[in-house]
Amino acid sequence: MTDTPISPAMLAGAAAPVPKEETPFTRFRKAFFEDKVAVAGLILFSIIVALALLAPLITPQNPYDLRSVDLMDSRLKPGSVAGEGFTTWLGTDGVGRDLYSGILYGLRISLMVGFLSGLIAASIGMAVGLIAAYAGGRVETILMRIVDLQLSLPAVLIALILVAALGKGVDKIIFALVVVQWAYYARTVRGNALVERRKEYVEAAQSLGLSNARVVFRHIMPNCLAPVIVIVTVQTAHAIALEATLSFLGVGLPQTEPSLGVLIANGFQYMLSGSYWISFFPGLALLLTIVSINLMGDRIRDVLNPRLEK
Repeated sequence: MTDTPISPAMLAGAAAPVPKEETPFTRFRKAFFEDKVAVAGLILFSIIVALALLAPLITPQNPYDLRSVDLMDSRLKPGSVAGEGFTTWLGTDGVGRDLYSGILYGLRISLMVGFLSGLIAASIGMAVGLIAAYAGGRVETILMRIVDLQLSLPAVLIALILVAALGKGVDKIIFALVVVQWAYYARTVRGNALVERRKEYVEAAQSLGLSNARVVFRHIMPNCLAPVIVIVTVQTAHAIALEATLSFLGVGLPQTEPSLGVLIANGFQYMLSGSYWISFFPGLALLLTIVSINLMGDRIRDVLNPRLEK
């Protein structure tokens, strides 16, 4: 019997490396960056976050320090020179604060409020939803009736009542936003956990004698994170907008903490007198922040739920 000759093609095929299997994160990254609109939103949001973090280094004035604010610089037009010698590229507000500095410092407050309230609300909502789905019976009924009651009331109304009762401050705003948001996470997680609870891996974990807490938080919860990530992006943008609304109405942050809502409210009374820039530029910054988050959130939703892919 003669030996079969080995061709160069066979050698190349034998030496070719076996392709590695893509991880879920790699697939998510590739799918996300295929959408140019989402990439634009990510770039815009990254710039906004970078400007907010670097605010103390790239702003000519600290708007929190009343000693650096001069009333003689009140309502300067964009491009004017302030009394301290720096150029106010976006103008000043009604009390002489540099709008460029105020917007960057205001972004820090808005982003902090949005992310902290979202993370705390997601943690509470996930715990409630998982417990309701796994326990069932009377526990599920009581918890979900509380969720239904929460969702039946307007978010702005609940936040207004809480902030009016608690007073102004960042911690009060965060608490009010957590109370407003947690029910969205609880209902979504409960629906996904009910599906996961009936699967074989949960029955196998129970048969091995694992505790209920370990089954819920170690096995069921990781499989319910995908919709939570989507809700976090949506609710973060909603929380930023709601904080600005409360501050605009005068029940959010005090005047000494110039958030975007406070800056917009300060310029509202000067709109008819022609000082449009006091409200316009903070409003534009708020709009760009919310739009960038929503652009990323839409793409994340499509990637995590392939049935929504266009």
